[in-house]
Amino acid sequence: MEDEKPSVSAATNESEAKTRDCDATEARLADLCKNGLSLDENTYTQTSKLFKETKHLLSANALAIGTGTLEEAERFWFAFVLYSVKRLSEKNGDNMQQGSNDNDFNLCQILRVTKLNFVDFFKEWPQFVVKADPILRNIYGADWENRLETKELQANFVHLSHLSKHYKRTYQEFFLPSDASGDKQSDVTSAIGYVSDYHRFGWLLFLGLRLHAFGRFKDLVTCTNGLASILAILIMHVPVRFRNFNIHDSSHFVKKGDKGVDLVASLCKLYDTSEDDLRKTMEKTNNLIADILKIEPRFASECKSDNLENIDTDGLIYFENLMDESTLSTSLYILEKDYDDATRNKVELDERVFVNEEDSILGSGSSSGGSLNITGVKRKFDSMASPVKSVTSPLSPRRSPAPHANGIGGANSKMAATPVSTAMTTAKWLRTVICPLPSKPSVELERFMKSCDRDVTSDVIRRAEIILEAIFPSSSLGERCVTGSLQSANLMDNIWAEQRRLEALKFYYRVLQAMCTAEAQILHATNLTSLLTNERFHRCMLACSAELVLATHKTVTMLFPAVLDRTGITAFDLSKVIESFIRHEESLPRELRRHLNSLEERLLESMVWEKGSSMYNSLTVARPSLSAEINRLGLLADPMPSLDAIALHINFSSAGLPPVPSLQKHESSPGQNGDIRSPKRPCTDYRSVLVERNTFTSPVKDRLLAFNKSKLLPPPLQSAFASPTRPNPGGGGETCAETGINIFFSKINKLAAVRINGMVERLQLSQQIRESVYCLFQQILSQRSSLFFNRHIDQIILCCFYGVAKISQLNLTFREIIYNYRKQPQCKPQVFRSVFVDWSSARQNGRTEQDHVDIITFYNKVFIPVVKPLLVELGPAGMTAKTNWASEVNNNNDGQCPGSPKVSPFPTLPDMSPKKVSAVHNVYVSPLRTSKMDALISHSSKSYYACVGESTHAYQSPSKDLTDINNRLNGRKIRGMLKFDDVDVGLVSDSMVANSLYLQNGSCASSSGAVLKTEQPDS
Repeated sequence: MEDEKPSVSAATNESEAKTRDCDATEARLADLCKNGLSLDENTYTQTSKLFKETKHLLSANALAIGTGTLEEAERFWFAFVLYSVKRLSEKNGDNMQQGSNDNDFNLCQILRVTKLNFVDFFKEWPQFVVKADPILRNIYGADWENRLETKELQANFVHLSHLSKHYKRTYQEFFLPSDASGDKQSDVTSAIGYVSDYHRFGWLLFLGLRLHAFGRFKDLVTCTNGLASILAILIMHVPVRFRNFNIHDSSHFVKKGDKGVDLVASLCKLYDTSEDDLRKTMEKTNNLIADILKIEPRFASECKSDNLENIDTDGLIYFENLMDESTLSTSLYILEKDYDDATRNKVELDERVFVNEEDSILGSGSSSGGSLNITGVKRKFDSMASPVKSVTSPLSPRRSPAPHANGIGGANSKMAATPVSTAMTTAKWLRTVICPLPSKPSVELERFMKSCDRDVTSDVIRRAEIILEAIFPSSSLGERCVTGSLQSANLMDNIWAEQRRLEALKFYYRVLQAMCTAEAQILHATNLTSLLTNERFHRCMLACSAELVLATHKTVTMLFPAVLDRTGITAFDLSKVIESFIRHEESLPRELRRHLNSLEERLLESMVWEKGSSMYNSLTVARPSLSAEINRLGLLADPMPSLDAIALHINFSSAGLPPVPSLQKHESSPGQNGDIRSPKRPCTDYRSVLVERNTFTSPVKDRLLAFNKSKLLPPPLQSAFASPTRPNPGGGGETCAETGINIFFSKINKLAAVRINGMVERLQLSQQIRESVYCLFQQILSQRSSLFFNRHIDQIILCCFYGVAKISQLNLTFREIIYNYRKQPQCKPQVFRSVFVDWSSARQNGRTEQDHVDIITFYNKVFIPVVKPLLVELGPAGMTAKTNWASEVNNNNDGQCPGSPKVSPFPTLPDMSPKKVSAVHNVYVSPLRTSKMDALISHSSKSYYACVGESTHAYQSPSKDLTDINNRLNGRKIRGMLKFDDVDVGLVSDSMVANSLYLQNGSCASSSGAVLKTEQPDS
């Protein structure tokens, strides 16, 4: 008994210490709220309550937040709680009920008092969302995360970062870094972070334009047009002595006439914008100056000024004394006050901070990669040598390089691409290729629609109008985001939505016609009833068209997967048309191809595995043994909402178009209270399978037979969108669900192969380990499919690596695996910090455990008990144990169904170009393009270049030539010798990169002869 007393005393002391720590933490929060932010009593009470309810989560996850220090984790948690309370209480109207404006604070102020920055805040925010979700649901409702609008705020931050850098770079090209206080540049003007008054004036005027003229749709393209109009104003008004150009001979002004430089046309040529759009934006800018600064506009042709010399003034507006030294400070004050009045207590991001990049609140590093991935923002691969190099996704369809349409990419093609210039180039393609098309089906497309069993033209037109109206609603459906006082905001919103609808509609008709033409050629018939009457197919096509339009303009308020919710389809549905969409639009710009490839990866890696995915409806048919587990977890998707339900929800009225009776009986009715039932919502009814009541089958078997013979052809759309229980024509007895799931699983395996290969290269593992990990992943997908439910495929891949390392007696820790996974381009911290587990049985036994755990807990408690039989087969005694485990595997409920893909060896993957050929050294190799080969090896220039395999003198061998190159570099005192690992570099052409994506795999091959490499990665 005496032995227990010290234990009790120690426990008591530990409890008292924890209490003191909690009291001290709450005291620091109270001081921050009252002294740092001056919160009112009501807001402080809510903040304190939420913190107390979530502080146990802070204690449990402190080491995983930020750099892992308790003090920093505490500051992050304070910021998360304050931001949540501020936004959600604002949405609930609590502050308005109090009738006080004393609670004016925003995220900028929160980050300043907690000594954090935006980049780090957005990076760590997903952890708080996952961990605190149950608590916030109870307090603020199930939609609390959407009401916060954090993703939109993050996208806005990224866009403003790009725009501010674009503006700064452009300003420095045209103007000297001087102030209005004197003619000479002083030391302070050249100091880092200095911003002149003229520079600041332009940015504040741009922010006013965003607030008052752009409404709620502040997309990147519209904002870039706004900056171009600001630049035109500055060129016309900033004193000539501060110019960094001579208008007589400047290369910036390429459009010149008899009356001088055409300023608007020159800026359009320089920044790939539309002349009509720029003139309209300049008109808004001129109105803004007149309304806010109260300066009378005058026709520039009637004014005499040094600034207007040699400029064609026709159609331009000039403001006298706009930027005189005597009035500039007053104008800055007025613009600052206007911004304060328009944004008080309405925005979380004070956009004025971007005018000074040295502000610590902005943060450093990439704000768009990894965990901060924003749809449509180019990811930065650390395995790429050039930031502007094109990267082909592992899931990209084979295609021929398309020429630039209408001269796109001509003038500025040699300039280094930036997010802004890339967006403007893509917008130019949309403007020049899609916009001139008719807004109705072409004669050729109408011929296909009239050749069906009945004329479906009116059905197609009505559906397109309703769905696109739902995706791009009028301002009446989104008033909450409108800011500013000028009356043009709502009108601008409606004009913007109408323009985007027209672009998406024309795009949809164009690709639909291309698909119909291709189908007719294959089927040798023009009757495409099965394709043109399928509701789900058309909605996927409309969603894809709208998403590409949104991606082109880089919108902030309608981020993916908004199009899925508004069209009533699921991620699995959309994944069926992405490849066909790319294939049938050859002129699609590189950035949009990259966007679709990125979307497909997002869909395959996690979204199709989420609760409410229609993939589970097909899986219950393809794998009947999984039905019980799918129903137990409530994973099935609800029926797709009917077209009439969507029309009713958006109050749509089609002028003169008849209803579509053929669709009404095939779709579900709206849910209670008139709201549309989204297919992403889980279906809680226990049922074995949802039978889609679409009759959509192909009358011709040759299509699928041709696919089986020629692996380069895409899967038929007929079987992809048919009812899951419908027999697949020519499918050898398979249902459409089985065919679809097998194709889907093959895509998952390809994506996994790419990611496994990347990890193997980083960890410097052997080819045998790579084969084993890939083989195990395939077996889990085929035989233990339920492990993927509600999870991310990378979570399974990471566990496969550790499991294979243990069974192979390889000295590889989970810490090393996670460390190297963090360097992967697709890495998100929540992948290994928050893995879903189902503890429903534990709760029935009275135990309470978290629904999301770290990757190691998942591996020990879930992964190993399920996968152990498969792991044993991969071990040294696997061949002996295989027979013993066979009966257990065959009797498992997740057993492989007939027709499932066989386990295959590691596929042949395309080498990324440039390819990193050493895991230790920064050495990259790219294949030499044929177009440059002749120039490089010609007699006149041959001696100037050295290529791998091309000797710098008499040819000996590649290895000796590389040795010679190393010696030459070492002679220049380069540190160390360039080291190429003993692996096949595998240089391939661009065409081979694309074609190899479609290589089909055979049966699993043995690789037991490979030698294990156990070197530890660099730390």
